Amino acid sequence: MKKSEIYFSIALDDQKVPEAISWRATDAGEKIHFAKAINISLWDRDEAGTMKIDLWTKDMPVDEMKYFCIDSIGAMAQSIMTATNDQVMAKKMRDLCEDLMKHVEQENKNNNG
Repeated sequence: MKKSEIYFSIALDDQKVPEAISWRATDAGEKIHFAKAINISLWDRDEAGTMKIDLWTKDMPVDEMKYFCIDSIGAMAQSIMTATNDQVMAKKMRDLCEDLMKHVEQENKNNNG
């Protein structure tokens, strides 16, 4: 059986706030990648529930965090289609993404103009 591993490294300041997030995957070689935020969700087999890790760095702008969340919902919509072929659920999630994008765009317009 082939094994693949993903490693995350989080640099914290004195108040334990993330300053830097890096990651690498054994399948992708030794290259280290950097991120401003991570959102990891795991379905715990024993607890039959979701375990989450949400981290973001000090330099993650608010607008980028909003786009990150919208993108995450969109990715989950694709996951639900791939895993279950539930077109109704996937469409509702994509519709939510569209509504959230309109909200963020309107918010940006109001703040910049």
